[in-house]
Order: sequence, then C-alpha cells, then structure tokens
Amino acid sequence: MRFKLVPSPRLALAIVALHAAAAACSVAVLPGLAGAALAAGFLALGLAAAWSRALLRSPVSVRAFEIAGPELAIELASGDRIAVQVGERRYVSRLAVTLPLRRPWRTILVSADMLPADDFRRLRIWALWGRLPGVAAAQLPA
Repeated sequence: MRFKLVPSPRLALAIVALHAAAAACSVAVLPGLAGAALAAGFLALGLAAAWSRALLRSPVSVRAFEIAGPELAIELASGDRIAVQVGERRYVSRLAVTLPLRRPWRTILVSADMLPADDFRRLRIWALWGRLPGVAAAQLPA
C-alpha cells in the first residue's frame, strides 16, 4: 500500500510556535546579546524544521512511502527511493504516528492531516500490529 503525504500547515505552525516559546524562555533566562542570539537560533531551527518536516519542502523530506508486509520504502522530495527498516518502538495516537527508522537513522512523523482519514487509519493499524487490514474472503464480491 502506498501513502502519499501532503504538507501540514497545522504541524508547521505548532513547530514554529513551540520554538518561539523556547526563544522567549531563552531571552527571559539569559538577557542580553547571548539570549538574543540563542533566541534567533531557536527561531531559525523552528523555521527549518517546519520547512522540511511539516511543509515537506526540503529535498530530503519524505513525500511518500510504500508498505509491503514488514518492509517500508520511502520516497524523498528529490525523487529518490530508499528501502528502510522500521524500528519496533512506534508512537501511535489519533493525531500522529511516528515511525523510527533504523537505517538511515531518522524518524518519520505523520500527522493526521497529512493523509486522508482512511489511509491514516490503515497506517495506525499497520504501526500497531505490523500488518494492514484485510477483507475476509466471505466479504469479497463474487
């Protein structure tokens, strides 16, 4: 099964807002030029993370992935396809799924608004149980 991700403006906004909060805290704790520099770093990091992870604009952003049994192949925005191994410790909720990759080392975060509802449900089931939902033979049309 193939999952094609779409950009998530809500996730991007959350990432930038949390980094802005960290910037405000750094200015409050470390006044002066050092605090301002640290705050600017936090804001720049938040913008870069939102650009690549939530808005999927970086060439190394995961734009799609394909599940074939326990195997996973990811497709990057640059068009490259990479076969990956998914780690065992996955986080699954009604809002997001994280898929930690063993090789290459990174984690894919898929929020609920990055996929259609049915596809997000299938991804959650696969992340929990390691298999995609099927249809019983008696339910198939003749």
